[in-house]
Amino acid sequence: MSHVFAVLGAGMQGTAAAYDLAKFANPERVLLGDVSFDQAKASAHRVNTLLGTSIVEPHKVDAMDPQSLAGFLHDSDIVLSCVPYWMHPRIAKVAVATKTNMVDLGGNTDITHETLALDEEAKAAGVTLVPDTGLAPGLVNSLGLWAIEQMDEAEMVKLYCGVLPQNPVPPLNYKLTFNVEGLVTEYDFQGVTLRDGNIHMVDTLTELEELEIDELGKMEAFVTSGGTSTAPYTLKGRVPNYEYKTIRFPGHCQFMKLFKDSGLWSFDAVTVPSGSAKPREIWYKVFGDYLSQFVDKDLCAIRAIGIGKKNGQPVRHQIDILDRQCEETGFTSMERLTGFSMSIYAIEVVEGRTPKGGVRYENAVTGTKFVEEIQKRGIKLRFS
Repeated sequence: MSHVFAVLGAGMQGTAAAYDLAKFANPERVLLGDVSFDQAKASAHRVNTLLGTSIVEPHKVDAMDPQSLAGFLHDSDIVLSCVPYWMHPRIAKVAVATKTNMVDLGGNTDITHETLALDEEAKAAGVTLVPDTGLAPGLVNSLGLWAIEQMDEAEMVKLYCGVLPQNPVPPLNYKLTFNVEGLVTEYDFQGVTLRDGNIHMVDTLTELEELEIDELGKMEAFVTSGGTSTAPYTLKGRVPNYEYKTIRFPGHCQFMKLFKDSGLWSFDAVTVPSGSAKPREIWYKVFGDYLSQFVDKDLCAIRAIGIGKKNGQPVRHQIDILDRQCEETGFTSMERLTGFSMSIYAIEVVEGRTPKGGVRYENAVTGTKFVEEIQKRGIKLRFS
């Protein structure tokens, strides 16, 4: 049975998701909606041209206008929300009202809980809502689930991920691959971990460690927020230790910590001779523009480690991914690993293989199934 997929947001991740759906979901139609109809048309044309099809249709839709959004979702089986994270719960309410399944890219665990709080309403409507189906949370955590599923007893899961420039420019050695507000959200607040069986909140930009990554050499990894989302709460009692860190080129963490510690990410307005402003908003503008000037192809480094026992014997599983921007399609690694992952979750939902209601991403798709599907997309996984 073919389904109608609605992708909300025709930007980087949304376009990649639409491409994957058109290629792997056997859809009746893929609706690609955006507040800018020109953006929707350009992205739909790009996907249709790449695949030699006309199955992707552009639509103008205002995600913040319930009537406009409801019209967009009316004939859709599922919506993939590829808009700024704070919008997801609002979209979820309209999705429930139109009896449309939904997956989103997450971005903030508190916001994720708002979407999951619609559980009873979603069950009554007979639909499924799955937040956090992108890269991290999403793909990276599914690799962790795969490791847990290979063991009788899981003792530790350590997850690492970093989207990086192929040709880093000092001193930050970073290329902005998504919204600058999302970047600061990752670097601020606290990360959720499991330690000795208990939930622990750990400050971001701490616990710096060195990693050796093939083809990249010595890298650094540190605590960021949002990468685990709900998984530690779900896996409590199943695995005593679970954590996530972001990978960057050496020295990056120190710069970011300076911005955080000096108050440049504060929400509290300050007064200067030229007027009043929130430091965080100024940082978004100044450093957002600064980081956006670095035009480079990207790569993504991922590592998932699982340690435990199988048949009473110690075992260790590791998956590594080093993915680069695709020369054939032009999709960046960030777009591929985020958009393709989201599509995998969406297909599982419309095929009826996930529960109804608000479903945590770690309960929606098994790690084994996800690993099987992501490899079909040409993403190379190295097992050790």
